[in-house]
Amino acid sequence: MEIAELIAWGAAKKEVADRLSISTRTVENHVRTIFEKLRIQKATELSAWWFCTRFHIPFTESPLKKQIIGVFLFGLVISTFFTEDQPVRVFRTRTRTEARAGRRSRRDEGDTFEL
Repeated sequence: MEIAELIAWGAAKKEVADRLSISTRTVENHVRTIFEKLRIQKATELSAWWFCTRFHIPFTESPLKKQIIGVFLFGLVISTFFTEDQPVRVFRTRTRTEARAGRRSRRDEGDTFEL
């Protein structure tokens, strides 16, 4: 479980070996065994399995329920971008004439010298 947890949190196999004071080869063997037992192939799948197991999230949700939860979470994320407290700013680029005028005014201000 320690190796699975560390890999789920994104640690490299060498980091896990150093942290647990075991060889890298031992970590590779344990990870391979974990992947075989769980029937997974990637560390991201291991991460999902570990978090679901740790926080008691059921694996067997119906596809409709998964879609409803997904749409709800997507709406929640999108709503954070369009709240009244934080207006959406639209940036516009300056035209060539506006850019020249800005340069001229700065140049004119810098031409005055006082002795």
